[in-house]
Amino acid sequence: MTNINKKIRMKNNIMPVVKTSVLSRSESVSKAVKTIIENDIALQDAIRREYGNLSAIARMIKPKVEENLQRKVNLQSVITAVKRTRRSYCRFFEDVRIVIANSVINVRTDVAKLSIEKTRRSLLTTRKLLADYQEEFLQVSESISAITLIFDQKLFHEIYSLFKKEDILDEKTNLAAIIMRSPLEITETPGCIATFYNQIFRRRINIYDTTSCFTDTIMIVKMEDVGSAFSVLTDLISEARLSQQK
Repeated sequence: MTNINKKIRMKNNIMPVVKTSVLSRSESVSKAVKTIIENDIALQDAIRREYGNLSAIARMIKPKVEENLQRKVNLQSVITAVKRTRRSYCRFFEDVRIVIANSVINVRTDVAKLSIEKTRRSLLTTRKLLADYQEEFLQVSESISAITLIFDQKLFHEIYSLFKKEDILDEKTNLAAIIMRSPLEITETPGCIATFYNQIFRRRINIYDTTSCFTDTIMIVKMEDVGSAFSVLTDLISEARLSQQK
């Protein structure tokens, strides 16, 4: 075999291996970037709503990418991966945007919260409450060990007296209920409720209780925070509606 033929064979054998290795490294960076962004709601929001600088985001997560891959990576490859992720998130959040644009928000002020230990006695009392107070605002959620009641504050003493003191786990007054009423599509669209929560979280507002009932998402906050929470959620709906008109 001549030297020329040997060189051709070596070239033909080596080049595909090098190309595959480069592609594999690129894919691993993309996967690492995707995983980091998927675990950070704030980053997702910044990318989706385009107020985050993609290069700055890439620089910020680059050390984490290197930690996950246990090797140094090129900044440009991280920037490229972030841009790819943005395209996929924009497609994903389009469905979320449609649901939010068709949602309406209501606020109920002066509500109270009562959490009770779940016993046979407290379950029977709660069922009677639901029957007796059908025309009042009364929200019931049940877990393995507790029952939580959200209701008009004017009924607080009346409802409190129906339970034994030793069964009461927690009580709060001067709260407000924010009720997001969304179209039926919310039941099949991931990310909608998380988007509501994220907007409130960004204002550093604590949600004392939350529940989802069919197409309604109910969030309980302090009376002093309800104005700010209402404002940020209204802005979210307005922004989604404007995006639909473009």
